[in-house]
Amino acid sequence: MRIAYIDCFAGISGDMFLGALVDAGVDPQVLHDAVASLKLDASLRIEKVDRSGVSSTKVHVFEGPTLAEDKKEKTGGHDHPHVDDRNENEQQEHVHQHHPKTQHQHKVGHSHTHDDDHGHTLSHGRSLNVIRALIASANLSSAVKQTAIQAFELLGMSEAKIHNVPVEKIHFHEVGAVDAIVDIVATSAAIHALGVNRWFCSPLNVGGGMVDCAHGRFPVPAPATADLLRGLPTYSAHVEEELVTPTGAALLCALAPTFGKQPAMRVQQIGYGAGTRNPKDFPNVLRLRIGEEEDQAVFLGSPAVRSQDKESHGHHGADTVTVLETALDDLSPQVLAYVAERALTAGALDVMLTPVLMKKGRPGTLLTVLCNPSEQRALEELILRETSTLGIRVRHDSRVCMERHHSSVETPYGTIRVKIGTVGGEERNIAPEFEDCRAAALQYDVPLKQVQQAAIAAYLR
Repeated sequence: MRIAYIDCFAGISGDMFLGALVDAGVDPQVLHDAVASLKLDASLRIEKVDRSGVSSTKVHVFEGPTLAEDKKEKTGGHDHPHVDDRNENEQQEHVHQHHPKTQHQHKVGHSHTHDDDHGHTLSHGRSLNVIRALIASANLSSAVKQTAIQAFELLGMSEAKIHNVPVEKIHFHEVGAVDAIVDIVATSAAIHALGVNRWFCSPLNVGGGMVDCAHGRFPVPAPATADLLRGLPTYSAHVEEELVTPTGAALLCALAPTFGKQPAMRVQQIGYGAGTRNPKDFPNVLRLRIGEEEDQAVFLGSPAVRSQDKESHGHHGADTVTVLETALDDLSPQVLAYVAERALTAGALDVMLTPVLMKKGRPGTLLTVLCNPSEQRALEELILRETSTLGIRVRHDSRVCMERHHSSVETPYGTIRVKIGTVGGEERNIAPEFEDCRAAALQYDVPLKQVQQAAIAAYLR
């Protein structure tokens, strides 16, 4: 299974997350296409920068075309991460870019203007409904739209709670500005382009000190950020600066990763996303590691551990899985599909939606979620929060699993990963990774089954 680990030792912001995703291998064109679909006359510039000796990717958001895009139009070139030999101050003299002191939201009725670094007077104010409509009308996949809209809904709910007003009354200012909308939508597009099955995250370093926002000076984290981080593992260390922004916190909450230490994994890609500041002796970067999940016993290479596991369960590869079930006859199929997707993102091993006939002859759906026992509480909370159920059935089942590993094969359509299932060292199942085959089929414009067959044939050879 393809997994990712987000290392937030220097906090997280929208532009840092975006930079890390590009640095880890997301095609920059995915970002440019997402931004263009918003029709906000916004653009991106992607460059390599140094953060305390760490080479990382910085993504700048601009209102209007960037100099790089102007140059690209004249030369017919392509946009890729590059090193710009002008410093950042020189670049900002040429193109208008916003860098608010902190990202914050404001209650409806609050007039708000501020001056940027160039002396221009800026005014922003978009309601949640306006932002929802803007994202919904964009030419983006439904999954990308859902992630982006959920991030804004989480921001709106936090601010509504702070001001004690309905969420519909909230107007977004800095967080509703073009750069923040672009950060959230482009990051959502990059997240889904990466093809990760499960996300993990370290505890969050929120920084320290005080931060200036529209309501005065607040201790870090700012009010909206503090509310978004409720229940998540946080700490304060190293610098007296705001390290987690509302945008970064909202994206993380929408992603719903599993928090803790890095799981056992074979890391294949590493990306560093740069923040705007560059403090001395503290790399202001977000690190993203992507790879394949490893069974802990196999990863540690301990035959004794594997042998003990077989004897304790009475069968090779047996373990315990938690099953959460609830039957629903009053919930929209759209919401059910959304809940299934959120459950998988939150760490479910599998989700099933089964048609059932309920009392009074009502057609309904049986929602079944399989998960590791450690994920039970988080998934229970998700089901209770997002569905109309009044209760969940919980049981713990034993299951028998093959040992699994991956092998890469060369085909006429590029490198394809193949998953191999074994029992006692004997191969029982061979399956090409669907996402690899899908990407190759689209790239070479051939039938998907043709790529799958080529991968199996290559492995058998």
